[in-house]
Amino acid sequence: MTSHDHPIARASRRQLLKSAGVGFGYLALAGMLAQERARAASSVRPDDPLAPKTPHFPPKAKRIIFLFMQGAISQVDTFEYKPQLQEEDGRPGPGGGTLTGSKFKFRRYGESGSWFSELLPHMAGHADDLCWIRGLHTDTPAHPQAVVQLHTGSANAALTRPSMGSWLLYGLGSENQDLPGYVTINPPPNLGGAVNYGSAFLPAHFQGTRINDQGHLPNLQPRIAAEQQRRQLALIQELNRDLAAEPGAPDEVDGIIQSYELAFRMQGEVPELLDLSDEPQHVLDAYGVVPGPAGAFARQCLMARRLSEAGVRFVEVCQPGWDHHNNLHKGLIDRCSSVDRPTAALLADLKQRGLLDETLVLFGSEFGRLPTAQGEDGRDHNITGYPKWLAGAGVKPGFSYGGTDEYGIRAEEGRMHTNDLHATLLALMGVDHQLLTYPYAGRDFRLTDVAGRVVEEIFA
Repeated sequence: MTSHDHPIARASRRQLLKSAGVGFGYLALAGMLAQERARAASSVRPDDPLAPKTPHFPPKAKRIIFLFMQGAISQVDTFEYKPQLQEEDGRPGPGGGTLTGSKFKFRRYGESGSWFSELLPHMAGHADDLCWIRGLHTDTPAHPQAVVQLHTGSANAALTRPSMGSWLLYGLGSENQDLPGYVTINPPPNLGGAVNYGSAFLPAHFQGTRINDQGHLPNLQPRIAAEQQRRQLALIQELNRDLAAEPGAPDEVDGIIQSYELAFRMQGEVPELLDLSDEPQHVLDAYGVVPGPAGAFARQCLMARRLSEAGVRFVEVCQPGWDHHNNLHKGLIDRCSSVDRPTAALLADLKQRGLLDETLVLFGSEFGRLPTAQGEDGRDHNITGYPKWLAGAGVKPGFSYGGTDEYGIRAEEGRMHTNDLHATLLALMGVDHQLLTYPYAGRDFRLTDVAGRVVEEIFA
């Protein structure tokens, strides 16, 4: 019996792995050990799975920032002006319920003439930068399943799928080897939780790195000196390499070794990158950065710019609180005021730095809301027709594709399913969604599964 076969040695290794303060390594370890049947596809270098990879065709965008408005924005109170809905306020709706016009004033902005309500004056100032997708639809009206489908392409609870950011990292690699290629800021703890930024059956190198709006990293132990962490890591890596050399060792051990090295490097780079104290005051003011919860979304947007500028491939920013089955009007005033200015500042900042030409910004919710009333002051879910907007690299500015009926209920022109959105985003990044596959459980999987159409009509 070798020392590695001894039960005490095995227990000691587990204890060391669990107790070491090396940032994200333990999270990566847990994911990898749960994926013993997964095997990396031929496009992934086993020696460096996060190395940059050649896209299938020349990309229009290098990276994505996703501004996720969790809970479902009421589009007919923000972005979709429907004159007939306003005229027929109080009448029975075509599918039941009482039609309820918006109480907010709308006007057109820019040369494109895009409609915005009075709730979003700063965002409206960028009307000619935005490319609208107005005919979206999805499969399920339940928030947990719809959020998961938006992030992973599938609402099927029987088999967890990799998230969109993980697929991008798997297909394209990372631009900065000292930073995570995929970061999610303040993701919702429920509605799928870690599934929305997880790598599922992809190797765990490709999962998202979660941070909060203060820039704090999970499992980071700042009290442990770097020199002590380096010694701990060296001991763990020696044990891992011994394990990897044993006959029949799981392939995932090599990934564990690589993830620990990346985790150690990240602890030196990421906190400094997320420290906003070196930003000029005029930049902080432009975003609306203030202490406490009131400045949370502004901090996230500024972090997203800094992360993207440093080479992070996919950054998601989350703003919850849009689930307005009641208290609709006060709730919309509150939510819109929290995201309007920071979103506009992000677009202006990216443009001023020359980053918008290579960065794609996506803004939207898991679905929309109906034009009929729910209770005294609310609207119910709408999965049959709602908008999102894109801005930046690869899309037509001041352009609108698709649309809903005269009430804003159903997509009638330019219909796009969630699978079509994913296929289009991948194409903008230079990735053919039909070729981005991973073998698992006896078949090849992809983000768009067996569907998906690239909507080239929006391409610049």
